[in-house]
Amino acid sequence: MMRAIGGQPINAVHAASSRGTLAVGDLLLSRLSLNQITTKSWSLAQAIEGCVRADIAAIGVWRDRLDETGVGAAAKLVAAAGLRVSSLCRGGFLTVADAGELQARVDDNRRAIEDAAELGARCLVMVVGGLPRGSRDLAAARGQVADALGVLAPFAGEHGVRLALEPLHPMYCADRSVLCTLRQALDLAEHFPEEEVGVVVDTFHLWWDPEASAQIRRAGSRIASFQISDFVTPLPADVLLGRGLMGDGHVDFPLLFRAVEEAGYGGDVEVEIMNAEVWATTPDLVVEDVKRRYAAIVSEEWWQG
Repeated sequence: MMRAIGGQPINAVHAASSRGTLAVGDLLLSRLSLNQITTKSWSLAQAIEGCVRADIAAIGVWRDRLDETGVGAAAKLVAAAGLRVSSLCRGGFLTVADAGELQARVDDNRRAIEDAAELGARCLVMVVGGLPRGSRDLAAARGQVADALGVLAPFAGEHGVRLALEPLHPMYCADRSVLCTLRQALDLAEHFPEEEVGVVVDTFHLWWDPEASAQIRRAGSRIASFQISDFVTPLPADVLLGRGLMGDGHVDFPLLFRAVEEAGYGGDVEVEIMNAEVWATTPDLVVEDVKRRYAAIVSEEWWQG
């Protein structure tokens, strides 16, 4: 059966390129988003300008850079550039031992929701938190996340913001996210209206999971964000920096792209790279490499399918 992107047959898009690569403006490339952590040395204003130079139509924003600029000023910069904000990263970290600290975390997430609304972000990415200090009780930590979402989800809904639960690779379970699989994230998200709580599909975190494709299809319209990067080995000492450019690692991108497409997701595809070597490279060169590798991935998925 012929697949379609943006309502147009795949072969109509393919006809734009005789060599199977994508020109700027083609439908698939128009969904590419630059998560600004990929070009960490750039301020938000510089990242916006970089997207404009590279004809990238969307950007994923990080809160530290947003705070430097100010949300009002940032919203004006984004609007003037004509960009979509594919996500605001990040909220969460809701697993703490102290009740006062928990209230502070909830209040911080409320501020993040308000910022996402003002910025026009399509979702607020939620890294929910690892085990509280001194605890080994995963079930209790996941219960704490559910309780906090019970407070935050309606608040997000009132502001037109979707919370996007991001399951992280199990190596981050102790300190960053007690949600380690998409199944776990969906089991929690389904307690809330889908316009309030969705999930993130991130290739770095999910590539290893034998249930990944089935759970992506199960997610369907719950998919609020699709993030891509490769899983490179050997992992660096700081495993947060193990996210490589697509093609440098072990991820089967066509498999995961196909599952996301079959789930009905038609939103932005956000490239989020955390890698010391990438960060040391001139950002404009990184952006051009991101575009080339993304074009190669979607060519492999759709043109050979």
